[in-house]
Amino acid sequence: MARLNPQTTPRHQLRAEKPARNKEAAINAFAAKKAEIDEMLARLSSLSDEHFNAHPDEINWGHVGTLEHYASLLKRITDSAFSEGEHAE
Repeated sequence: MARLNPQTTPRHQLRAEKPARNKEAAINAFAAKKAEIDEMLARLSSLSDEHFNAHPDEINWGHVGTLEHYASLLKRITDSAFSEGEHAE
């Protein structure tokens, strides 16, 4: 979006430009953050497909504890995103 010249542009048009720039910036920031989340989800999905790099013969309670920790962090996110758990209305 091209910036308006303050010397040749009516004031009402200048006042309308700032919210438009702000909205465009918000949309761009949202898209960037969504892409960041999508990348994290893809990496987690890939790691899960590989059984979190745990070989069946080597799995112990430490692995279980690690997955419990991951699951608790993800539950906080899904509870917030879907208004569940402590975020239920």
